[in-house]
Amino acid sequence: MSPTLKATLWMVGTVASFTSMAIAGRQLGGTLDTFEIMFYRSLVGIALVVAIGGWAGTLGQINARRIGLHTARNVAHFTGQNLWFFAIPLIPLAQLVAFEFTSPLWVVLLSPLILGERLTVMRMVSATLGFLGILIVAQPGAAPLSVGQIAAAGAALGFAFSAVFTRRLTRTETITCILFWMTVMQAVFGLITAAADLDVTVPPLWAAGWLVVVGIAGLAAHFCLTNALALAPAAVVMPMDFARLPVITAVGMVLYAEPLQWAVLAGAAVIFGANYLNIWAETRVRRALP
Repeated sequence: MSPTLKATLWMVGTVASFTSMAIAGRQLGGTLDTFEIMFYRSLVGIALVVAIGGWAGTLGQINARRIGLHTARNVAHFTGQNLWFFAIPLIPLAQLVAFEFTSPLWVVLLSPLILGERLTVMRMVSATLGFLGILIVAQPGAAPLSVGQIAAAGAALGFAFSAVFTRRLTRTETITCILFWMTVMQAVFGLITAAADLDVTVPPLWAAGWLVVVGIAGLAAHFCLTNALALAPAAVVMPMDFARLPVITAVGMVLYAEPLQWAVLAGAAVIFGANYLNIWAETRVRRALP
């Protein structure tokens, strides 16, 4: 099995995990603020990383030699994730994901600067087609940008920086090390920001269940994403996340009665075409190598 195909399978897990987290985030909206959600989510994540790492015998892999890069990665992700949770109750899920899908375009542009990866013509073409699909879905200019849309766009930029920093970390650090520092740092960030107003909400029992879902899904998503980024370049892996659009659109229709518009279908078709083109081109290049 080629590394690109393995990365694709890991991204299936990423899509399922992020979708679960979006549902849980929507359920928690209005009960906890985004900083509190991130704090409690990270506590669940720490428990899972320590438990699984202890069982697998990988806790010894945790080190602080790239602490600066871990910090940069987690500041970017914490910012993006908070904006994402903030946008969830404000705009339809399909629109949230559509704005979030500008992230692969940013990854394509950032990868040569931060990772030293080649910016090939095919990657630029696929990223441009994917961005065109996003424009069809989001229909910018049809109405003024809302606060939720601006937050979703900012989240995409944060996720792009997080992705390229993760790719750089996978060159020297193990997944256990990356996930440990992610959960610990973001728990600290979450506690500081949640307690800034001297009022940290204790979640009711029903919300605690959803927080566990957020924590498990969030950690699973990053575990799958980190494995995918370890197998293939960031500019190849991130466009695979486009599969989340039809999945989250269906969830929005079934669970929240969000309408399905022609623009979503048309944009999804373009996005899928761009995603397939990118994977097909990368697979051909790898097969041609001796």
